Amino acid sequence: MTTTLFISDIHLFEQEPETAQGFLDYLAFRAPDADDLYILGDLFEGWIGDDAQGPFEARIIEALRTLSEQGTRVHVMHGNRDFLLGHAFAEESHTHLIDDPSLIALGDTPVLLMHGDSLCTQDPEYMKFRAMARDPNWQNAILAKPLEERLALAKQLRQQSGEANSRKADDIMDVAPDAVLDALREHNVRTLIHGHTHRPDIHDVDLGGDAAKRYVLGDWKDNLGWELRHEGDTLSLVSFSLTDLSHA
Repeated sequence: MTTTLFISDIHLFEQEPETAQGFLDYLAFRAPDADDLYILGDLFEGWIGDDAQGPFEARIIEALRTLSEQGTRVHVMHGNRDFLLGHAFAEESHTHLIDDPSLIALGDTPVLLMHGDSLCTQDPEYMKFRAMARDPNWQNAILAKPLEERLALAKQLRQQSGEANSRKADDIMDVAPDAVLDALREHNVRTLIHGHTHRPDIHDVDLGGDAAKRYVLGDWKDNLGWELRHEGDTLSLVSFSLTDLSHA
C-alpha cells in the first residue's frame, strides 16, 4: 500500500526555531514511510533567491536531500512567500518543483493540487500583487538586485502584507466559491487539495449535482503541524504535535 503526504504553509523562518525543528523532525521521523511528499507552497516564510542561503537554509536543504535519498519523492510547489525558489534549490535538495496548479493521480482518482492563493479572487489587491510576483520578468529583475536590496524588499513586502490583511474581512482572504468550481470544472476533477488560507478543513462541493471534495491544509505554528495523508483509498486530514515527532 502506497502512502502520499501533503503539507503546506510551514513558513520556515530562522526566528521561529521551534517550527523549524519540528519540520526537521517531521522529515526525519514521519515522512520517510511515505512514497511521496507534496509541499504545496510556503515552505519558507521568505525566499529571496537560491544564492541567498545561509546555515539555516542549508540545514533545511540537507534534510530534504536526506529524505529524498532514503526513497521518498519530494515535490515542492511555489507559494506566495517563496515564489523565488529556483532550480538550484531543487537540485541541491533533490526535490522536484511542480506547477501551480498540478494534476496527479491517487490510485485511480485524479486530484488537483494548488497552493490556493489563486482562488482568492475576492481580494483584487492581492490578485494584482500575485500577477506581478509570478511574472518571470519581474522575478528576473528582483533576482538581479544585490542581496541587501532583496532582503529589504522582502521585509517591506511582509510588513505591507500584514498591514493589508489586518484591514480585510476574513471572507475576503478566503477562497471564492466560484473560483473553486471553475478550477474543478476546468481540470475535470472532483478532488482539490490546497493550502494558503490557514483554515484546515474538508469541504463538500456541489458541482451541479456532482459531488466533489476540497481539502484545505493547515499552517504550522504554536507546536502544531498538519498533513493530509493518503493510504489505500483513504484521505485523512490530521494534526500532530511538533515536539512529539522524535518520540513517535
